Amino acid sequence: MAKEVIAIFDIGKTNKKFFLFDLDFKEVHRDYTYLEPIEDEDGHPTEDVVKLQEWIKTTFHNILESKDYKVSAVNFSSYGASFVHLDDIGKVVTPLYNYTKPIPEEVIEQFYDTYGPEIEICRATGTTKEGMLNSGIQLYWLKHHKPDVFSKIKYSLHLPQYLSYLFTGIPVSEYTSVGCHTALWNYEKQDYHDWVYKEKLHRVLPSIVDTGTSINTYLMGHQIKVGVGIHDSSSALLPYIRSIDKKFLLLSTGTWSISLNPFSKEPLTETDTRSNCINYMRINGEPVKAARLFLGNEYNIKIKELSELYGVVEDYHKSVDFDSELYHRLKENFSHKFQWSSLDVGALENLVPFDFNSYEEAYHQLLMELVELQIDSIQRAIGEEAIEQLYIDGGFANNRIFVELLAQGFNHMKVKTTDASLGSALGAAIVISNVELDQKFLKKNYALKKHRPLITN
Repeated sequence: MAKEVIAIFDIGKTNKKFFLFDLDFKEVHRDYTYLEPIEDEDGHPTEDVVKLQEWIKTTFHNILESKDYKVSAVNFSSYGASFVHLDDIGKVVTPLYNYTKPIPEEVIEQFYDTYGPEIEICRATGTTKEGMLNSGIQLYWLKHHKPDVFSKIKYSLHLPQYLSYLFTGIPVSEYTSVGCHTALWNYEKQDYHDWVYKEKLHRVLPSIVDTGTSINTYLMGHQIKVGVGIHDSSSALLPYIRSIDKKFLLLSTGTWSISLNPFSKEPLTETDTRSNCINYMRINGEPVKAARLFLGNEYNIKIKELSELYGVVEDYHKSVDFDSELYHRLKENFSHKFQWSSLDVGALENLVPFDFNSYEEAYHQLLMELVELQIDSIQRAIGEEAIEQLYIDGGFANNRIFVELLAQGFNHMKVKTTDASLGSALGAAIVISNVELDQKFLKKNYALKKHRPLITN
């Protein structure tokens, strides 16, 4: 008998992933592919939308033909800040511009000169000035600097909603995609920002629907619920929101370390905005206050430097365990010794030259200094909220020294780690299922672990 499953396309910048989950959200099938980027008209690398469509359709067709699975629903999670622009017959009219593509500085200056001041636009929309990463600015750029192209656009769909459109032919907008660093949404008014209406851009943005919306569709003789897609960061947060009954902060670690506070009700302040805080959005339209730190990137730079300095292999750091005696000695005479290469935290004065006896000592010092910055970033995301639980996922969740030092800095909080490798895909499956999760969900599905202190006073 065929197993009933939920199908999820989880589209990252690098890997394109397809999962099947059973009704208990256990993974029963996966398929990965890598698609070579193509170039847009300016030679900038971008997603190959045609190849992506072909892979999605072929993959789904094969599953529907399988006698092992009965697909009851399909949904989509993907990276944000990426528009697919369609004409009046549904044809794609531009490349899927990469959010790393530079926009001419005069365009950005023109926008903020017209609708600023910059700090106020950023504060109200929960963004920082990021060029194409603010997808609303892409629409402004097209309207003012590629008017012939813009005139052909009937609908502009964020990528998760375009993936849904491939299955339903129904164009929609959705809260988490509209609200995540787009500069389109005014969090105070709970509507598009006034500049969107003044530019008449709302005319190419389809009606906004709830993230849990599904559209019943017949595909190859099968009746299937098709979701409207979800921004991957909001999707990764969802299983935590649904299964934890107390206020918490999620620290999602990787190249970027993002502190996500889904309980902040206050609008961002100018201080928040100047400190690189932005808003993501929950599926109900409420803000998620987020503080970002380029921690993983800086860590990788410094690990390479230390491996060269001490003549060890680059992944030697993985074998270094926490040394309590070493930690206490460094803490007792603590001073900053690292100059950062990619962290925008201001230059440190009075740096003491390296005088470490070993790689292990330098590595402990590195993590002590990085965690100091991480604690400050988390505090910005917490703000005035009374939060007593801290969850850590991503690469640093497996770094015992990092977790220990962070727990020391937040000794009033319960610190827990999870393995959320399926995070954004699982969130997309949960939102289309619209089921209640119990408090055991993270333990069963995310390898939840409570932190046990390594430091004794």
